[in-house]
Amino acid sequence: MADTLFFVGVLQLTVVFLSIAAGVISIFLFKASRRHEILGAWKMLMAALVLFAVEEIVGVLDAFNIFREINFLRHIIPSFILAFLIIAIVKQLQITKVKQ
Repeated sequence: MADTLFFVGVLQLTVVFLSIAAGVISIFLFKASRRHEILGAWKMLMAALVLFAVEEIVGVLDAFNIFREINFLRHIIPSFILAFLIIAIVKQLQITKVKQ
């Protein structure tokens, strides 16, 4: 059982590392999206990415039994991620229609 929890924790830490790397990439994309209006939806996608990183950090804290009082956020944050994704899709559709 302890080995399984260890592997779950290591996987959670890997996901957090990857989401931080994606966050760094999104900072550079944010700069590009300010110069090119066709990338306007990226701002909402970056907000979803930040929330995803928070979701994974909460998962790591839960996997290692640290600060379990915020575990309820694992059910709330995905709703906001989905909302940001829907807003980004609608915004990109509007940008694409204007360009045509």
